[in-house]
Formats: sequence, C-alpha cells, structure tokens
Amino acid sequence: MTVPDAPAGDERLERRFSAARGRDVDFYTAVPDGYGDGRGLPVCLVLHGGSKRPADFPALGLGRFLTDAVRRGATPFVLAGATGDRLAWRPHDGDDPQRMAHEEIPAWCAARGFDTRRLTAWGWSMGGAGALLLASTFPGFVRAVAAFSPAVTPGDDVFAGAGRLTGTPVGLWCGTDDNLLDDVRALPIEPATGGYGPGRHNFAYWSTIIPAAFTFLSTALEEPAR
Repeated sequence: MTVPDAPAGDERLERRFSAARGRDVDFYTAVPDGYGDGRGLPVCLVLHGGSKRPADFPALGLGRFLTDAVRRGATPFVLAGATGDRLAWRPHDGDDPQRMAHEEIPAWCAARGFDTRRLTAWGWSMGGAGALLLASTFPGFVRAVAAFSPAVTPGDDVFAGAGRLTGTPVGLWCGTDDNLLDDVRALPIEPATGGYGPGRHNFAYWSTIIPAAFTFLSTALEEPAR
C-alpha cells in the first residue's frame, strides 16, 4: 500500500452513542493539514468495508491522503465515518447503520461546525455498495459518490435503485483481478469517472485510486450550499 508523504491534519477517533444502532460506535474525522479543526468545511461520509473499521483509518493513511489531495488543488473537505460492523450498511433486526449514516453522522459533524449542507459519500467493498445504496435511497442527500469494488450482485437493492442515482455523479472503480469485477461492470450506472485497472480486492489496489476519487469528490463540493 502506498501512502502519500503528507501529514495528517486534525484526525480524531471518538466514541458516540448511535440510537440508530443501539450501541456506542467509533466516530472518525479527518481534517486536511492546515485547516485547523475543519469548521466550515464540507464532508465526505466514509462507509467502510468488511475488514476495516474507523479505528483502522489512521493506519490506512486516510488523513494523509486527504492532505495530499488538498495540496494538489482539491477543494478542502472533511472525512467522517462511524462503525457500521458487517451489516452491509442495511437495517437488520433493529440495528440500522444506514440511518446512522443518513441522520446521525451528519448531526455529529454539524455539532463540530462542519458544513453538512455539502455532503459526498465514499466506500469500498460492502461500503461501496452501501454508499451507492445510501445515495439512491435518499436522492439528493449527497452531491457525489465514489465506490471502490462495491459488493453488489445483479438483482440486489443497489441494482434495483440505480435509476434513482440519476443526477448524482458516481465514480466507480474495480480491480481487474477482483472476483466482483463482472458484477460491478453489470451495474446499470453510467459513471462520471473511474475505471478498471490491475488490482485485487484490497487496499494495495484501493490506495492507488484514492487520489483520483478525492479529486472527483472535491469537485462536487466546490459550489457553496444554497
């Protein structure tokens, strides 16, 4: 995995109670270096995959990727994510990580002074599918979605809701050595950006496309909220 030679800014991992999930969760935020506590910056919601959690995000270098993107000219924004466990960002037996992402994470961000009128979403694997599903379930909630190797299956709820993504730019990436490649290619989505290159279903591949995804997402955040 390649991480940029850039410092992380204000990077925090806090515990918050999620009423949607009925439990305490880790709440992660990262602000690009040089932007203080991030007050006034828009937000990218981060939906994790099955093998990583917010506690792993600093080691993955997410804050450093963010600073690097801004130094390369991206509109500054904040990363924010919380623990969704392995529920694939869908409701299950009263535990609703999707509602947490839709209602609670933005509220926690607003309390920190971030601009939650400007939101995007990014996820990988089951989080990539979750980000697409979040955007299609609540059209207009986010300005753009970046999905890395989303864990989708033809006929599932992501396929069924793809038509509701009209008007929401989608960046879609997947490695050509990923077992999910055929299903990802079958998604009835016309991506605004993305592509298929050498790589497997892991951060060795995903780390190579984070810079392009962050640039794409920042573009959607350029215009002020109305």
